[in-house]
Amino acid sequence: MSPVLSPIVIATRESRLALWQAEHVQALLRARGHVVSLLGMTTLGDQILDRSLSKVGGKGLFVKELEVALLEGRAQIAVHSLKDVPMELPEGFALACVMEREDPRDAFVSPAFARLEDLPEGAVVGTSSLRRQVLLKALRPDLRIEPLRGNLDTRLRKLDEGQYHAIVLAAAGLKRLGLAERIRCVFETDQMLPAAGQGALGIEVRSDRRDLIDALAPLAHTPTWLTVAAERAVSRAMGGSCSMPLAAHGVLNSGTLHLRAAWGDPEGRVPLVRAEASAPVADLAAAEALGLAIAERLRAGGATGPAPVA
Repeated sequence: MSPVLSPIVIATRESRLALWQAEHVQALLRARGHVVSLLGMTTLGDQILDRSLSKVGGKGLFVKELEVALLEGRAQIAVHSLKDVPMELPEGFALACVMEREDPRDAFVSPAFARLEDLPEGAVVGTSSLRRQVLLKALRPDLRIEPLRGNLDTRLRKLDEGQYHAIVLAAAGLKRLGLAERIRCVFETDQMLPAAGQGALGIEVRSDRRDLIDALAPLAHTPTWLTVAAERAVSRAMGGSCSMPLAAHGVLNSGTLHLRAAWGDPEGRVPLVRAEASAPVADLAAAEALGLAIAERLRAGGATGPAPVA
């Protein structure tokens, strides 16, 4: 067992899902003998709800205030949904731990329709994810895709008020909050490829806190970490921004990682570009190399993004 540290404060957003995630980590650390408390915070991403994230600075808006708390010593660790974590962390910060993944798939949620195929022509589907928008349009070009912001409870309330025929959410969040019964069906990954890191939790620390990194090591799940490292490498190489409709999802089986990715044009002028490959993966370097290879295949297929750094 790692040595018990001085009290650990977890910086967390105050949404119900973020608090569940922080409390989950808190319980695991307490079980190992650590004294752990929470520091609830409201981030800029939580405050700006009238515009899509791609237009106001990306998902990094959900983590910036938490990083300031780490920098100032008001908290020692921050728990994030990994799909919200920018592909490049600021200097002085490190991803100390990636935990075992929950269901990475997207969920179809509707009060009246069981599946996407059942929606009438022109039905309104809510999501603010550009990735989900382009994948939904590829499946059902006739649908009206409308913005949907807010925490999980807010999104469900808007659906229940009749603003949408259906909405698409991450299955992981619904399951973690005991809301699995709201899921009418789950999109298989060959239908709707998930976002890089979807369903996984990451723990961020200051990179000079070797003691914390060691203390968090028992919480890490190596297969998940290798898989999401490959997914995030695709996104990083393609620009790593939520203004880019990009999906990346891997499955690790007996030491071989099969990685798939899809890139879409938000204006719908070109068809989806898809790429996939498999390789033996035993460490983060091999995982990231596979991600870079997939990004190159996407570009070869017509996807656009910044050139890879040599």
